Amino acid sequence: MKYYALGVMSGTSLDGIDLALCVFHKKRNYWQFNIKKTKTFRYNKYWRKTLKNLPLKSNKEIEKKDKEYGCLIAKNIISFIKNEEVDFIASHGHTIFHQPENKFTLQIGSGQIIAKKTKKKTISNFRITDVSLNGQGAPLVPIGDLLLFPEYKYCLNLGGFANISIKEKDSIKAFDICPTNIILNKLCEKINLDYDHNGNLAKSGKLIPTIINKLNSLPFYKKEAPKSLGREWVEENIYPVIMNNSYNTADLLRTFSEHIAIQIGRFLKDKETLLTGGGAHNTFLVNRIQYHSSSKIILPNKKIIDFKEALVFGFLGLLRIKNKINCLKSVTGADKDSCSGIIHNI
Repeated sequence: MKYYALGVMSGTSLDGIDLALCVFHKKRNYWQFNIKKTKTFRYNKYWRKTLKNLPLKSNKEIEKKDKEYGCLIAKNIISFIKNEEVDFIASHGHTIFHQPENKFTLQIGSGQIIAKKTKKKTISNFRITDVSLNGQGAPLVPIGDLLLFPEYKYCLNLGGFANISIKEKDSIKAFDICPTNIILNKLCEKINLDYDHNGNLAKSGKLIPTIINKLNSLPFYKKEAPKSLGREWVEENIYPVIMNNSYNTADLLRTFSEHIAIQIGRFLKDKETLLTGGGAHNTFLVNRIQYHSSSKIILPNKKIIDFKEALVFGFLGLLRIKNKINCLKSVTGADKDSCSGIIHNI
């Protein structure tokens, strides 16, 4: 039997809303997939500013934007799917708060509104159950790494944050490694760029030893997994080191890129690594990661690089509908595995 799932993802780098229409079917004991169609709906200035500033707003304003953002997602979905067959929508939404230590996480983009406007069953709020079970609520992608990409020991995603899945036989552990595009893009804003194309600016810069030493000595990097990162941690720990100074932007980009590569390289010790996410297009960063690693970096096709997270959220939605485990305690540190996500029927 084939399942047609629409995965919807918005990451911390504020690029836009990723949509991936995927077909899943099970062959013997293995899940197979085909990414049929993809699109990223770029945020306009209003939505970039809104999502960036929403954590500072009142609860009433956040509730209002939850519905407004749900309408935006629905509008983009309707435009995208047209006459395509879709069994259900699985939407991650956009993270506004992620504080698992306070048993709190919030992703906006009302699943109820998406279901109502698209007239498709919608699954949303994938993190909340795990957080209620004393887990980190993140990362959620590892179940997809385990079941959809079994041939790779390491699955590394470079989005707003770098996160990794490490497989040993039939078990898996996964965690956030360090901030990535959330900082690189923030540095580029200082010189009116959205991002550093191919890492060319970083490549032209020089290392700043005092800053890289401060970054590498942050306590988070000594913590054992499970562990996850959020905007709040970045603002408290990274901004004071990387933002409040008079260094040249190219030098800061070079230094932070090296920091990313060093932290990632600590974990890539053998075999092959599947590399995905927006950061996989940063040639300089990828070269530095390979330099610090003992694992062969594999870049898949562009659809998987850019839409793997949307693909996996479609898969998470499928597992939720089938009432199968889609959130692993070995990854999040929760009290038990769970089947997470709220189903909104039409």
